[in-house]
Amino acid sequence: MRVDGLSKRFGLHQVLDNVSFRLDAGGRYCLMGPSGVGKTSLLRLMMGLEQADSGRILGVDPRALSVMFQEDRLSETLNPVENVALVHPDRRVSKPWIREELSELLPERSLAQPVRELSGGMRRRVSLACAVLAPSTLILLDEPFTGLDWDTKHTVVGYLRSRTAGRTVLAATHGRDDAGLLDAHTLTLSSSDGKK
Repeated sequence: MRVDGLSKRFGLHQVLDNVSFRLDAGGRYCLMGPSGVGKTSLLRLMMGLEQADSGRILGVDPRALSVMFQEDRLSETLNPVENVALVHPDRRVSKPWIREELSELLPERSLAQPVRELSGGMRRRVSLACAVLAPSTLILLDEPFTGLDWDTKHTVVGYLRSRTAGRTVLAATHGRDDAGLLDAHTLTLSSSDGKK
C-alpha cells in the first residue's frame, strides 16, 4: 500500500503537503504527530471519505478495510456483543465467539450492558473489537488508546498484536510510547512540511 505526494487543504489551511510513504503487507505502523497535524485527515483520505487535492493512494481495497474512528460509532442501545455482530460483514458470525473475544478486553458483566452505560475506555475497546474482528487485511485505528489507563492499555496492545498477525495496521496516535508497545514502525507527521 502506497501514498504518493498526497496534499489536502481545507479552506486556507494546508493540512497535508506532499505526503508520501509505503506500508508493507503485514506490517504494524504508528502515525505519530501532535494533535491537529493532519493524522485524522490522512486516515479519512485512505478510507475514501475525503478527496485529496493532489497525489494518490494505491493498494487500498475498501472491501478489505476496517476502521476504528476517533469518535466511537456504536449503537447506544445494543450491548458490546451486539455492536460487533452488527458491523461484522459475515452475518453468520457466532455471538458466542464474539463474546469470548470481547471477554479478553472487557469485564464479563459489561458484555450484557447497553454501551451507553459503559465508560469511555470500555467504549473504545468495543470500537477496537469492531475493527479488529472484521476479516480485513488493512486496519486503520484513530487514537485507539484514548481513555485507557496504563494497565488496560497494555492489555489492549497485547490483544491487538495477537489478533492482527499477518495484517497491516496503521494506528494514528500522539502517545510517545505507543510504537514501542505495538512493536510498530513509526511514521511522523509534522506541521512544518506534512512529510513522513
